[in-house]
Amino acid sequence: MKFKYIAITAAGVALMSLSSCKDFLDKVPDTRVELETVEQLRELLNNGYTEYNYSTPCELSTDNVIDNNAPDPEGVRFNLPSYAPTDEQSFKFEDVDMGMGSDTPSGIWEGCYHAIACANAVLERGLEMHEKGNLTGEEYKKLQAVLGEAYLIRSYHHFLLAQVFCMPYRGPELSKGYQGLPYVTAPETSVKPHYERLNLAETYELIEKDLKLGLKLVDDSYYDVPKYHFNKAAANAYAARFYTFTRKYKEALQYADAAFNGSDPRTMLSDIWANRGSMYYISDISRYYTSMSRKNVFMDISTLSTSSRRTHGYRFTTNRDARRSTIQGPGPTWENIKWIDSKTKETFSMHPCFNGLCGTAGQAEYGSYFGGISSEQFEYIDKIAGIGYAHVVRMEFWTEETLLCRAEAKLFLGDINGCVDDLEIWDYARRQLGAGESYNFKEMNRDLIEKFYSRNPGDSKYPEKDGGFGIVKPIYIDKVCPSSEYSLTEDKLPYMQCIQHFRRIETVHNGMRFFDIKRLGIEITHYFGRFNTPYTLKTLDPRCAMQIPSEVISAGFDRNTREENEKDESTVEAAGTYVLVK
Repeated sequence: MKFKYIAITAAGVALMSLSSCKDFLDKVPDTRVELETVEQLRELLNNGYTEYNYSTPCELSTDNVIDNNAPDPEGVRFNLPSYAPTDEQSFKFEDVDMGMGSDTPSGIWEGCYHAIACANAVLERGLEMHEKGNLTGEEYKKLQAVLGEAYLIRSYHHFLLAQVFCMPYRGPELSKGYQGLPYVTAPETSVKPHYERLNLAETYELIEKDLKLGLKLVDDSYYDVPKYHFNKAAANAYAARFYTFTRKYKEALQYADAAFNGSDPRTMLSDIWANRGSMYYISDISRYYTSMSRKNVFMDISTLSTSSRRTHGYRFTTNRDARRSTIQGPGPTWENIKWIDSKTKETFSMHPCFNGLCGTAGQAEYGSYFGGISSEQFEYIDKIAGIGYAHVVRMEFWTEETLLCRAEAKLFLGDINGCVDDLEIWDYARRQLGAGESYNFKEMNRDLIEKFYSRNPGDSKYPEKDGGFGIVKPIYIDKVCPSSEYSLTEDKLPYMQCIQHFRRIETVHNGMRFFDIKRLGIEITHYFGRFNTPYTLKTLDPRCAMQIPSEVISAGFDRNTREENEKDESTVEAAGTYVLVK
């Protein structure tokens, strides 16, 4: 029987046929799909990417967001609504149990296991076809490519689940003492199967195993639109990120170079600023930002999401110090480039990349957003009724982020000059200017980095006087993931500060800052409500692992512990004690 429609859920793969009621009753119930050709396997993998967006709960758990309803140092506060009750829970680092939509931990869980179920269905049938050995040469090559993509999909979505629902990776030994996740490697064949949680070390071992299998087999030639799939560049960029997060820097450098495939990264950078003249609406920026024609895009994922609606005009936004440390703040080469807010008359330093591509909604005081990263693209199903689907296309892997992975790898491998070269390339990407434009940039060099990132990170009523805004952060990467080979020494500290700052700007609104906060051991505090009630997420805080969705716990799955996983008697000091530069 040929299938007509496939519905894939976290519970497995289900077949929906259009047969009559009598035909249905005459057959033994069986939810397996008869995948008969390699092309069917390839088409099935079009559904193998999560449709849900992790940016909202992750971004709300970072220092990129403040509560507009909490008074600022001058006592100014607003009375803005939250977009959803779950946003308040995420902002306060609480277990999220007041919603199950696409922009919640429940949506992340469902979306990732949906993709994993799809990959497992393809791998099971594909390996059967491989063993039979009755394929033509061309079909065999296509099958290898399909299996490669399926391994990468299974690896990456387990990796995402680990970033959200587990503590940060702490190395092969310490990670054994932390909760991991079930690593699902086969389609479900029973009702309510029970899955045992692995420890975190075991989870990462299996993620890496599938990653390596996928890297060996991936082949771009069988994709209609390679950048919507794990093409070679995206696969290598994923590997660079994985090995950066696990502090295996030799491998991170190797795969970052492979993602660039011998090309100079300068030729693969964002050019959105230089082309902004052709963009009138924020939606134009979004479409261009994720365009398949842009060289810096390695892979896009289209999600069902309202995340962009939360970034402006609501209670939790990128505002005040969060705004001044990201999209409208100083940096080592652009500190002296000053701008003025036409409404508030406030002056500030800002990299020109974000000027004009940065938007406000309602009053400018409510916050700002970078239109390209999270802008919504609405799909109408009834324009008269005004109903449809809200989409946000995620640029999941791209040149600039991979470049910063490479810079971090070079830094810990002892190549500080090479690290600075990559940071200069990133800065070059930020300033691709239009015709006739020029700005008073300083030249990126070691002295400039060391001076800018050796500032007092303390709070101040007027943070612009001491380079504050929370740009410089105490970093505890050696406490989170100790390494005798790659410790963060004082000579490396300013460069690591620069990397985390550039990564923060590069990933603002997309949720990845939460992953960096966890792996770098950065402590953050959110101030909530009219009384500025503090909520602090500390280094290795158990709440770094978001709670398993309540409906999954109700089904019998072990919840994330909220107690310390182990007594950590480490005396590692934060890499972040600074002296104000006069």
